[in-house]
Amino acid sequence: MSTVSQVKTDSISPPAARAFPADFLFGAATAAYQIEGAAHEDGRRDSIWDAFSRIPGAVVGMDNGDVACDHYHRYRDDVALMADLGLQTYRFSTSWARVCPDGGPANAAGLDFYSRLVDELLGAGIHPWLTLYHWDLPQALEEKGGWPARDTAYRFLDYAMAVHDALGDRVTSWTTLNEPWCSSFLSYIGGEHAPGRQEPAAGLAAGHHLLLGHGLVVQELRRRDPELSLGITLNLTVADPVDPTDSGDLDAARRIDGQFNRFFLDPIFRGAYPADVLADVAEFGFDSVVLPGDLATISAPIDMLGVNYYHGELVGATPPAGQTVSTAAPSERPKRSPFPAADGVHWHVRDLPLTAMQWEVQPEGLTRLLQRIHDEYTGPAGVDLAVTENGAAYDDVVADDGAVHDAERVTFLEVHLAAILDAIDRGVPVRGYFYWSLMDNFEWAWGYDKRFGIVRVDYDTQARTLKDSAIAYQSIIESRALPSQLRA
Repeated sequence: MSTVSQVKTDSISPPAARAFPADFLFGAATAAYQIEGAAHEDGRRDSIWDAFSRIPGAVVGMDNGDVACDHYHRYRDDVALMADLGLQTYRFSTSWARVCPDGGPANAAGLDFYSRLVDELLGAGIHPWLTLYHWDLPQALEEKGGWPARDTAYRFLDYAMAVHDALGDRVTSWTTLNEPWCSSFLSYIGGEHAPGRQEPAAGLAAGHHLLLGHGLVVQELRRRDPELSLGITLNLTVADPVDPTDSGDLDAARRIDGQFNRFFLDPIFRGAYPADVLADVAEFGFDSVVLPGDLATISAPIDMLGVNYYHGELVGATPPAGQTVSTAAPSERPKRSPFPAADGVHWHVRDLPLTAMQWEVQPEGLTRLLQRIHDEYTGPAGVDLAVTENGAAYDDVVADDGAVHDAERVTFLEVHLAAILDAIDRGVPVRGYFYWSLMDNFEWAWGYDKRFGIVRVDYDTQARTLKDSAIAYQSIIESRALPSQLRA
């Protein structure tokens, strides 16, 4: 019996794995304020998040980033951990409040930290992928008007060039902005993120000036070094109507797509804001913010578009049956809708698994999103794509032996990587994947209440523990493949 069984087993070939392209990069991502700590060391001054965190009720538990993951002092150990995981690239941000405190001259001590970090990464064979702005505007600049003030775009250029002066000899991948939707609409209209303002006109102006700052930096970095890979990272979504035959639901999806996706994609790739979005926000005087020449600057050619994707949206013109709901998106639950002129848009929840953020797990939406961006924007422009953030918060439980068996996060990681492979199979040039986040950290308005990391951080001891998801990711990176049957 055993002989026959063995013959049968040997005669069956294992299914071929789904391999990633040879040049595909596996990485993880973090942001300065969320992990560094050292909030008042070596010349760093307040950012808008330091100030915002002091407002009662602004952040869960009155948490702040004063210590966070203490990465400022533990970066060498953290880089060694990345190397153990097999990461090929690491996406991090430099802190404007550390590099140019109060928005003024460059701070040598702050720049030296990032120089040491970059050297440590390169020494470990990890490609540094630098983001210049991940929401830590110096508070002094906010007090001068913040992103709604046009001058902030030019101060951003000064800061970016200070970073390039220090790191341009070693860093080749440069991202200007992370998620300008959040640092404009969510921050200046929704009030959910720093600086916590609720002014639609200011939020629209902030969105434009962020894009202007992006274009100014791209132009100057390109002039300085044509060999750099330059890009921007956008948080994009798939907006589906509840009923694709209902005109009200279709208009709800159009509005969300316009103000979440096309408000940023169109000026970058087409040199113009979408006409329907301009009509939606006409009452807020946005036309007066856009000056001659701005759109030519914003549409300066880039090499890479970073796509941050966590979930899609199902929206309609009426609330879900039997429910009284806010029109606010469930993804952030801001104090007011962060979408100007989005009154009457209602979010619906599908029969999909939910994360601890109450976000739907919708990997096929990532495939559709990447295909659409490539077909309509990046493909015609000859621009590559990378998924620069994708991850999930779950209510992790630490076992008696200290392990974290986060099976849901393992599944989330696998099915979203499969969704990327589905897009690649369709001809979409996706060059890399960055899990969000490398480690548990300060999760903005949620403080330390939500954990996204594949590495657990004990905030009392700062001990790092690889979760099962980290071990699974390590294995995927080593094999550079997924099981053949795995699909989004």
